[in-house]
Amino acid sequence: MRPARTRTIRRPIAALAAAIGLLVPAALVVGAGPASAAIEPLTPGNFRWTLSRTPSSLVAGLDAALPNVSMRTVVDDGNRAGTACTPSVTHRVASFCWNSGDRDTADWYPQGITTSNDAYGAGTYEGRRVLMASWYDHADDGVAKGSRVSVVNLSSSTTAPEYRHVLLAEPVTSGGEPSFRPVNVHAGGLTWYGNLLYVVDTTGGLRVFDLDHLWRVSTGSSTKVGRQPDGSYHAFDYKYVLPQVAKYSDATAGGYPQLQHSSVSLDRTSSPDSLVVSEYRSKADIADGHITRTVRVGIDSADRLLRESSDGVVRATEAYRTDLESVQGSTAIEGEFFFSQSDGGDFSDPSSEGDLHTWRPGASATTRHGNAFPPGPEDLSYDPTRDALWSLSEYPGRRYVYAVDVPSF
Repeated sequence: MRPARTRTIRRPIAALAAAIGLLVPAALVVGAGPASAAIEPLTPGNFRWTLSRTPSSLVAGLDAALPNVSMRTVVDDGNRAGTACTPSVTHRVASFCWNSGDRDTADWYPQGITTSNDAYGAGTYEGRRVLMASWYDHADDGVAKGSRVSVVNLSSSTTAPEYRHVLLAEPVTSGGEPSFRPVNVHAGGLTWYGNLLYVVDTTGGLRVFDLDHLWRVSTGSSTKVGRQPDGSYHAFDYKYVLPQVAKYSDATAGGYPQLQHSSVSLDRTSSPDSLVVSEYRSKADIADGHITRTVRVGIDSADRLLRESSDGVVRATEAYRTDLESVQGSTAIEGEFFFSQSDGGDFSDPSSEGDLHTWRPGASATTRHGNAFPPGPEDLSYDPTRDALWSLSEYPGRRYVYAVDVPSF
């Protein structure tokens, strides 16, 4: 039996459903799929990050060149509407789907998820309840658009919310003038802390974006990005741009292989607050000798940046080898870890449902909750105000955003 959790908020599923907009939860299903995994502690200090910042003069130059808008302005300026849907999810308490174009497109794939509960722990940001999801561009049209985030207004609706896509941008200098370019990362994980948005860079560490510098740009062209010869700024026809202000480059010591940053989440139940980062490896990767790991790193509630040692280097505070295949998302709640897993890791086969694994340090292996998620589950984000866990799925035609009741697992 797993140790009981002590929570500030524990609601019955029916009460939670009524509070956030629907739903009757599905029953727990145990089916075929990847087995539970044994856990091996690692030396956390061998996982390290160093901070580099975007030059403040470059950000200031773009601030001066472009209209600055608030996050609330973007939230209230939705130009798309989600649709109601009821995916088969164990202990589901909320869900919605993207509009038909976003649900079915093969141009963009959703990956990361976070909510305004992460931002300040209060449930809202600038008076709005918000969900954000990251997407990466397949660049099949020959134009590499990088990554974007969907800003979803859950204050408008939890079943068919309004939303808008915002392009992630890296400030650069072009022709002696401040400009920006796409952020070409997989964006497999996303988390929100204060005014900062953390996005994983699979082989590079973490990118940091600042919601206090949201810019409105010109629209009308799906091929232009950055400053144009006429002095206008474009972002592939997106109306708003969110700039990168910092990057954490990672390294390892002690002979450890470099960490693959596949997902990230915030844990406000740890002391201090922390980020949980996990890596994805397919079944074939593991058969070839690759290992999979999950690490925790502290984050500072004052400046919203990762906690540095006296030498200016960020070091992990916990690290575990899981060798759990096809992990798409992870988080921790009061010391217990949660992992979303796509069955088999075959991107081309949407027939296999995803699993949820839970594990508490001291246990010899994870506990597998089979077929808890739809095919292609991705990142995880915890909502402490409702004791719910948010996730989303990536396959075209079967894209869902959903929340599950944590105490039921």
